[in-house]
Amino acid sequence: MYQSNTGEITGSEPTDSGQTCRRSGLKEATASSCCPASLSPALPYRSSEVHTPSSSHAPSQPGTASGQCRNGIRVGRPASSVLMSSSDTSTVRFPGGTPRLRRTPGSTGPTGTSVSSVSTISGASVIVAVVEGRGLARGEIGMASIDLKCPELILSQFADTGTYAKVITRLHILMPMEILMPDTASEKGKWTKLFKLITENFPGVNLTAIQRKYYNEKKGLEYIQQLCAPEFATVLMEVQTKYYCLATAAALLKYLEFIQSSFYAAKSLKVIFKGSEQTTMIDSASAANLELVVNNRDNRSDYTLLGVLNHTKTPGGARRLRSNILEPLLDVDTITTRLDAIQELLQNEELFFGLKNAIGHFLDIDRLLSVLVQIPKQETAQAAESKITHVIQLKHTLDLVPQLREVLKTCNTALLKAYSATLEDNRFDIILEQIKTVVNYDTTYLKGSLNLRTQKCYAVRPNINAFLDIARRVYTEIVDDIAGLVNKLGEKYGFPLRTSFSTTRGFFIQMKLDGVVLPEGKLPPEFIKVTKQKNSYGFTTADLIKMNGRCDEALREIFHMSYVVICQLLTTIHEHIHCLYKLSDTVSMLDMLLSLANACTISDYVRPEFTDTLAIKQGRHPILERMARQQPVSNNTYISEGSNFVIVTGPNMSGKSTYLKQVALCQIMAQIGSFVPAEYASFRIADQIFTRIGVDDDFETNSSTFMLEMKEISYIIHNASDRSLTIIDELGRGTSAEEGIGICHSVCEFLLGLKAFTLFATHFLELCQLESLYPNVENQHMEVEHTRNRDSGAEQVVYTYLLSRGCSDERQYGLRAAEITSLPPSIIQEAKLVACKVSQQLLAKRPADPETQRQRAVYHLATRLLQTARNSRLDPESLRMYLKGLKKQYEAELQTAAPARPTDTEEE
Repeated sequence: MYQSNTGEITGSEPTDSGQTCRRSGLKEATASSCCPASLSPALPYRSSEVHTPSSSHAPSQPGTASGQCRNGIRVGRPASSVLMSSSDTSTVRFPGGTPRLRRTPGSTGPTGTSVSSVSTISGASVIVAVVEGRGLARGEIGMASIDLKCPELILSQFADTGTYAKVITRLHILMPMEILMPDTASEKGKWTKLFKLITENFPGVNLTAIQRKYYNEKKGLEYIQQLCAPEFATVLMEVQTKYYCLATAAALLKYLEFIQSSFYAAKSLKVIFKGSEQTTMIDSASAANLELVVNNRDNRSDYTLLGVLNHTKTPGGARRLRSNILEPLLDVDTITTRLDAIQELLQNEELFFGLKNAIGHFLDIDRLLSVLVQIPKQETAQAAESKITHVIQLKHTLDLVPQLREVLKTCNTALLKAYSATLEDNRFDIILEQIKTVVNYDTTYLKGSLNLRTQKCYAVRPNINAFLDIARRVYTEIVDDIAGLVNKLGEKYGFPLRTSFSTTRGFFIQMKLDGVVLPEGKLPPEFIKVTKQKNSYGFTTADLIKMNGRCDEALREIFHMSYVVICQLLTTIHEHIHCLYKLSDTVSMLDMLLSLANACTISDYVRPEFTDTLAIKQGRHPILERMARQQPVSNNTYISEGSNFVIVTGPNMSGKSTYLKQVALCQIMAQIGSFVPAEYASFRIADQIFTRIGVDDDFETNSSTFMLEMKEISYIIHNASDRSLTIIDELGRGTSAEEGIGICHSVCEFLLGLKAFTLFATHFLELCQLESLYPNVENQHMEVEHTRNRDSGAEQVVYTYLLSRGCSDERQYGLRAAEITSLPPSIIQEAKLVACKVSQQLLAKRPADPETQRQRAVYHLATRLLQTARNSRLDPESLRMYLKGLKKQYEAELQTAAPARPTDTEEE
């Protein structure tokens, strides 16, 4: 039996009202009893269905773990654990293995859920429901996710392979705090493969088992029809036949009903369907290898691709940029519109700085929307105070729209014009005018506890509620009395006292120590609860504590009466509130575009093109450029259908791995619509990006270096397509040289059968012979220079980090690297002798026969002519000169192939 802090859903299926869960002292909490009737929506699930247990606890049903039984749904402990002790240590029993202990931090998430340290650090607030088809539908995955800080329900349904790479990758992108799965996935200790993979990949995330019956596609469709905002109603056409994602939506929304202290209003959620074919697939291992969002050495470091590009001003913009980096676009037209917008921002300084100034004042609109569309189940002082704050934030946000609208009036590109048109929606003005009928014109969102408290206190305009006006006068008098009390105390003791405020202490007295002489070096006994800072004292008095109590009581009255007025206001504006979804989308996208444009002003970036060729002139590593604070060594890259497999050789530390990562990072930057660090760049859209980098053991899965290599390369072989970009760095290092060469050779031959673009870095120079066997293979190497020390005469290696054509001529560079260390010279010398004997026994390089070279020349000519026909934008005269150059190059290659049979070299 698997349990969860936030609720395991197990237990017997209820057949009628007589068989529902028995519990002592159950009481029904209806929405109508907690909030105004006008705010209670007609939902398929109402809070009236929720049975909240009283303080008395009945014993749990026999055969089930203890927990709260609600409406046939059992809420218990973490699904991933069999036992959770009071010390927050859970015993996890893996099938066929001994129990293992896992430490779960006692921190609490947004809903009171105990979450892992990973989730806590990242501020995770996403709950995901997952289900897999059974029988013939096995491998068909349905997913539904919702961020508790953003009212957006994301639905997905896709077919996955036996490795479940798409599911794991999607979950890594979402960073969930909790994952919901059917109880049948872990029934009687027989874990399904998907359940086992999720527990292995997300050990710190709570897994909650939910009865399979709650994965109901019909109920899911009803929920979406009831909750989906009118602007997103077209999603119903997309998902009405997607049974698995509808089933997960039903389970997720039903689960949210129990863990939240509020429920979503009708027609309030943004519901979108996200297919896996719309974005480039980057698996979680590749994202880690390339350091897209997390630095491998220090997870707090900004030396990542996200850190390089992130100059956003709003939380929504930062979330959007992160999502785009992990899931780059596939559609060239969409990418091009982004590039056009960035180019306009770079060329129009007034627009750039105007937008930057306007965007910087926006709050987190998604977070604001999330609380505005939720209705609390119970009225509390905290809920009332929060709702007033949210209305102030809403007014602040809408006050910024006219400025943003005005800035965008001068734009010219299609994307910026589209967002400018979005801001012309008159609902923004309607909501603002309705708010101003209730809220004071000069009320705005201010930082600082006392400032915000004052704004909330006087937010509602006078003469709307007479009792509210009286309560505010009382509060004002108390605050005046506090100021008077502090002044009297200052005069009494001759101290420079002033009134201060904090959320924890309320009003208190502060005194700076500059020039103050205390009698006998002590404060008067009247001053209590003394705290000392660097150059000041903080303290209070018994009278001030009493005044703070009266002040808090007056504030509660003010907030309660203001809340009643605010609720009536929200009822009137609710039908228009959904325009904020458009505003959130506009602000986050503009913020991301500004961030990408800002990155171009810091470094010398160029606008990329999209063709069927990957060509980068003087490309640079974007993260290394940020770290070095100067331009690193730049290199050229050229990969086409005619030469789609590049083997890179060179000594240790010569820059092979950095170069490979540089190409992948530039590809990702181009596909999110960013400029790239190069003088010229052309890319082919990649549908998947694979990397095989790193040689560390994995103790958690008991995998050696070699086993990890084989798992990663197996994943690439099973999933690579003709449109993929594959980066493989030093495959086969975890086994013997002979086996390593054999594996590398066979993997290369498999990948050569695809049209995927592949960069293959290796120390096995024997692989360079593939160039003589396959016309689409090209050898390149990292250059090094040799110098001699004038004093000692010792030879030294200078790394140029430059990429050149051909295979590396360097030998025994591993031994040269060893010489740099403190190994004794005798050991180094002995190693050199043994290495020389072994190298003499290896097969000599086979020269390519003339016929193979002739075929290679013909193949290269054909592919270059085809590429020219597809992508050339040259004028007739330039095209003629280019073709003549191709002819000369072809003839030169034929001459090197002599003696070969005569060939006709007519002009093309």
